[in-house]
Amino acid sequence: MSSAPRNPPFRAEHLGSLLRPSKLLDKRHAVQQRKDSGEDLRQLEDECIKEIVRTQLDCGFRAISDGEYRRHMFWGTFFPTLNGMKEIYGPELSIFREYVPDIAAFLEEEKVPGESVICDGKISHTGQSSYIGQYEYLKSITPKERHGDIKMTLAAPNWYHLRYKEGKAYPKEVYANDEEYFADIAKAFQTELQILYDAGLRNAQVDDPNLAYFCSEKMIEGWKKDSANTRSIDDLFDAYISFYNDCFKRPDDMHLGIHLCRGNFVNSRHFSEGGYDRIAKKLFTELNVSTYYLEYDTSRAGGFEPLKELPKNKNVILGVITSKFPKLEDKEEMKQRIYKAAESVASGSGESKEEALQRLGVSPQCGFASHEDGNLLSYDDMVEKLKLVRAIADEVWPGQP
Repeated sequence: MSSAPRNPPFRAEHLGSLLRPSKLLDKRHAVQQRKDSGEDLRQLEDECIKEIVRTQLDCGFRAISDGEYRRHMFWGTFFPTLNGMKEIYGPELSIFREYVPDIAAFLEEEKVPGESVICDGKISHTGQSSYIGQYEYLKSITPKERHGDIKMTLAAPNWYHLRYKEGKAYPKEVYANDEEYFADIAKAFQTELQILYDAGLRNAQVDDPNLAYFCSEKMIEGWKKDSANTRSIDDLFDAYISFYNDCFKRPDDMHLGIHLCRGNFVNSRHFSEGGYDRIAKKLFTELNVSTYYLEYDTSRAGGFEPLKELPKNKNVILGVITSKFPKLEDKEEMKQRIYKAAESVASGSGESKEEALQRLGVSPQCGFASHEDGNLLSYDDMVEKLKLVRAIADEVWPGQP
């Protein structure tokens, strides 16, 4: 019998961000362009969140999110609200590792990476969570018995570390090395998890394209050529696993999963490619999370073979449905892919395919709107995709949420 936690995760999942209705986008754009005071923005967000919660429930989803409707980008405002971190505008491009996939994509278009936050002093949590209001509002519009199902998406701990060149992520007079810097972010992350837990959150998902970048041959080549780096890319990955495990210390009954993808930006842009093979063993066996929400909608993510490394006490949600484009996948084909993934899991764990299947679920490969402007599909297209995810789950795991 598997010891992997269930409910959460559920058989049918989505990754948190959902397309905003045009009335909300129009209002936010007007506020950003200073054409609107934004006085009634909060009220409009509330109204739109009620609508998207109803849509999720109607589609048969249990892990409800607010669609990230109060955020501009998927990672929210955790970092800029910490003591010792500040948002910088028009930063010098020389501070960035230009081969980190999302940075490379911005620089290609002669743009500065969006929302850059950097350490300028000793880091600590203020005691005020920037996510808590989002969770409390979701609680206020869902029945009490469903509060444990609500899913909050959180920023990756290394989000403002990997992008910066060696020695540029923090001032040397504040932190002597990465480990000191990581230790303070970990304390802040633990505080954030505890605040959310105390408010009732039991289902958290960390969104992390950065770990998937370690599968990119392009980034690995760039890393090797960068003479400023003082450790190998594999050593950095090991350091991140240790750092994350420090961040993810949490009560036993808090379900925590991590989502890996290869980028999901405006106009359905991806940033990197490469299968999970080179990181699978450490990712699955050493990282202290219960569930992996993995991109698997194209060949960019490689095959299912790395899933043979999945331990018996962990789950994988297979992102076989694309959130980037409107064309609906073939339901039977997707079911066959799930069964194939179960075979890979079983080959490593010694379970039967049926037993391995009990540790799997299905979802889109990423959010529908990692950036508020969203991907190249309509709201109705998104709803059809969500219904397809639910229909696949109902046929592979009948009667299970």
